[in-house]
Amino acid sequence: MIRSLDGADLSGKRALVRVDFNVPMSGGKVSDDTRLKSALPTIEALREAGAKIILLAHFDRPRGKRVPSMSLQPVAAPLSALVGTTVAFSPDTTGEKAKKAVSKMKPGDVLLLENTRFHPGEETNDPAFAAELAELGDVYVNDAFSAAHRAHASTEGLARLLPSYAGKALEREIDHLTAALDNPGRPLLAVVGGAKVSTKIELLKNLVTKVDRLFVGGAMANTFLAAKGADVGASLHEKDLLGTAREILDAAAAADCHILLPVDAVVARELKPRAARRVAQIDEIARDEMILDCGPETVDALADAIETARTLVWNGPLGAFETPPFDTATVEAAQYAAGRAKKHGLVAVAGGGDTVAALNHAGVAGDFTFVSTAGGAFLEWLEGKALPGVEALKGAAS
Repeated sequence: MIRSLDGADLSGKRALVRVDFNVPMSGGKVSDDTRLKSALPTIEALREAGAKIILLAHFDRPRGKRVPSMSLQPVAAPLSALVGTTVAFSPDTTGEKAKKAVSKMKPGDVLLLENTRFHPGEETNDPAFAAELAELGDVYVNDAFSAAHRAHASTEGLARLLPSYAGKALEREIDHLTAALDNPGRPLLAVVGGAKVSTKIELLKNLVTKVDRLFVGGAMANTFLAAKGADVGASLHEKDLLGTAREILDAAAAADCHILLPVDAVVARELKPRAARRVAQIDEIARDEMILDCGPETVDALADAIETARTLVWNGPLGAFETPPFDTATVEAAQYAAGRAKKHGLVAVAGGGDTVAALNHAGVAGDFTFVSTAGGAFLEWLEGKALPGVEALKGAAS
């Protein structure tokens, strides 16, 4: 059982809080504060409880070395503006400087420690480094679901050493994903797109055992179409995975999961903005043409599936959405799903980097029931894998 912050006696306690501040930076400044904002509910809850909030986070991949350009110091000012109080910064994650900074704190104060990945012990989950971190706190709070698939010192090791809780953002993420996959309203529809089957084999194998319908789009659909004998012309597909695609199709049939594949496509001879294109049936694609988006019949079929679904899980775009006009299917389907979520009670959960970008492009990210920015952790959850950072909270120190 994962403990919530609700009702916890944290007055005067030093709370080590793992957050995700791996934010986009431009010119040494935070260019997108979405991840900073996601930490605010947990920070505010801890401040109201009278805790001293000590924030742990990583930035980029310094690989255990101190890299000045990967310092978290530029995060302190914009975070201060969001929290409404000065967020102090420690240039070290552990050691005397960090201890001194913590010793000066009063209840309600917020301190940001330097990049945890400046220490080689972070990514190796070194017990000694985890113990050094634990010296700085009385309790541990994990609010970084996006890093929960990594067994690092600040995501897994600490939870074994201190009384531990799930932060508000992590708790919300788990609640939505559990509701969508483990206890969904049915019919349950999954939409999976993207370029390659090879990156989503485990995801597809797990989903066909859980969902009622699975729509496969994007270039990865080409591999499935080829596996079924279609000539996909010059389209991107993975010839060495045709057997794997057939195995997934067979597994879906055995699990009574209906797989939906494109029946028509938008094709072109080159991928560039406003390229000459046409709509073709799947059996009418020329050898020098590429499938770059789903066609209107396919979008209509997907809309019908969305209309009858009670729960939708979405990962990946349906075409080359970064290059209009090959964004049409993704935008139309996303807008239709968002409308069903807003007005008709569809539980629509989406996640993954390209997915978030696609939904933002379609202007509907805010209309889905829940959109995860967790990336790898979201995918591993959909693959049915146990996440070390979450599992550690279940068996946390008490």
